[in-house]
Amino acid sequence: MGSVVDNERSGFIVVRGWRWVKGLVVKMGKKVVEVAKKAKTLGQDDPRRITHSLKAGLAVTLVSFLYYLKPIYGGFGASTMWAILTVIVVFEFSVGATLGRGLNRGLATLTAGALGIGAHYLADLPGRTGQPILLGLFVFVLAAVVSFIRFFPRMKARYDYGLLIFILTFCLVSVSGYQDEEVLDLAHKRLTTILIGSATAVFVSIGICPVWAGDDLHNLVVGNVQKLGNFLQGFAEEYFKISEDGEAKDNQSFFQGYRSILTSKGNEDSLTNFARWEPRHGRFRFRHPWKHYQKIGSLTRQCAYHIEALRCYPCVNIQAPEGIQRQIQEACTIMSTESGKALKDLASSIKTMTKPSPVNPHIVNSKTAAKALRFLIKTSSSEDFVLFEVMPTAMVAVQLMEVISCVEKIAESVHELASLARFKDANDQGQKPQDDSMEGPHHIISINGSSSCVLPSIEEDGTVLHGTNTDIIKGSKSKTNVRQMRQFLSF
Repeated sequence: MGSVVDNERSGFIVVRGWRWVKGLVVKMGKKVVEVAKKAKTLGQDDPRRITHSLKAGLAVTLVSFLYYLKPIYGGFGASTMWAILTVIVVFEFSVGATLGRGLNRGLATLTAGALGIGAHYLADLPGRTGQPILLGLFVFVLAAVVSFIRFFPRMKARYDYGLLIFILTFCLVSVSGYQDEEVLDLAHKRLTTILIGSATAVFVSIGICPVWAGDDLHNLVVGNVQKLGNFLQGFAEEYFKISEDGEAKDNQSFFQGYRSILTSKGNEDSLTNFARWEPRHGRFRFRHPWKHYQKIGSLTRQCAYHIEALRCYPCVNIQAPEGIQRQIQEACTIMSTESGKALKDLASSIKTMTKPSPVNPHIVNSKTAAKALRFLIKTSSSEDFVLFEVMPTAMVAVQLMEVISCVEKIAESVHELASLARFKDANDQGQKPQDDSMEGPHHIISINGSSSCVLPSIEEDGTVLHGTNTDIIKGSKSKTNVRQMRQFLSF
C-alpha cells in the first residue's frame, strides 16, 4: 500500500515538474518573440541604428588588430588595451558626438599626461621621502580645481567628458610614476594608443554612412515648426465643432498633435552641442549658427505652451446672439489659420534654406483679425450679458493673440538665421515670390439673416478705417470684471 502511495507521489512530482519546465519554455519563447518584435520595430523606426551597430563592431575589430600584430604589440605592450577602451567609450551615434568625445579625450590625455610628467619630476626633487606627499598634494589640488570647473554651464555642456579624462589621466600618470621610473615611456605609450583609438572611431564614423547631428537638428526644428503650423491651421475647425444635439464634441485627441514639441528641449540641446563639433558638410558651412536653432525651438515651445493653455477653456455651446457668436468664432478661425500658414511658410524657408519674404502676408492677416476682434469687443462695452455668454470663446481669442505674438518672434528669428547662415534668395531656387500686396486687408464676415457686420481694417497705429455692426444690442452698464477683460484684450 505504501509503495503505491509513493509511486503516486513520484508521478505527481514528475508531472508538476514537466508542466513547470513546459511553461518556462513557453514563457521564454514568448519573451524571445517579443524582444524580436521590439528589435524589428526599433530598426524600422530608424535604420541608421543598424548601420551604427555594424560600424561600432567594425571600429572595435580594426583597433583590436593592434593585439594580433606582434610588431605593433611588441612596441606598445599592455598599453594596447587603451586603444580598444577608447573606441568603446568614444564611438557615438552621430559624427559630432564621436568627434567631440574623441577630441576631448585626445586633448585631455595630452595635457594631463604632460602635467603628470611634470608633477612627477617636481615631486622627485626633494627626494624619495617627500615625493608621495607632494604627489598627493598635486593630485588633490588638480582634482579639486577641475571638479569645480565642471560646474560652469558652458564647460559642463561641451567639455565635461574631457575634464573627467583629464583627472583620470593625471592621476594615472603621476601616481603610477611613483612605482615606475620609466614614466615618460609610460605616458608616451598610453597617449599614442588613445590617439589611435580616437582616430579610428572618428574615421569610421565619418567615412562610412555618416550620421550628422546638424542634419538631425535642422530636421527636428523644421518638423516642430511645421507640426505647430498644421495644428493651428486645423485648430479653429476642430475646437468650434458642435455636434447635432448642440453639445461640443470631445476634441482632446486633437490636442495631442503638438505635445511632442513640449518635450523636445533636451534633444535640441544635445544635438546643438554635437553639431558644433562637426566640420562643414552638405549645405552647412563651417561655423554654421547652430545656436540659433535653439532660439527658434524655444519660441516654438513657447507658442505650444500657449496652445496648451487653451485646454483650460473647453468649447461650449454659446448662448449668445448669432452675430456676436459668429464674428468671434470666425475671427478666431482667421487668427489660427493664418498663423498656421505663416508657420508653414517659415518651416519651408528653413527646410529649403531660402530667405523668407520680408513681409509675411499671413502674419499681417492674423494681426488684422486680432485688432478687429478687439474693436468688436470694445464696441459692445454696454452689453454685459453678451460678454459673459461669450467669455470662454473670448479667452480663447486672448490665447490666440499670444500665439500671433509668438509667430512674429519666430519669423524674426528665422530672418536672423537666414542672414547668419546666408540663405539663398527664393528666386534663385526657382520659387515664386510671395505676393506682398496682401498687406493690410480687411475681412468681411456674413451672418445668416438680414443683419450683417464687417470686421474693420485697422492700421498699425490702431486707427479704425471703417467698420459697422448692426448686431450689437445696446443695454445695461458693464461690470468691473468685464471692463478688466476688455482692457486686457486691448493690450
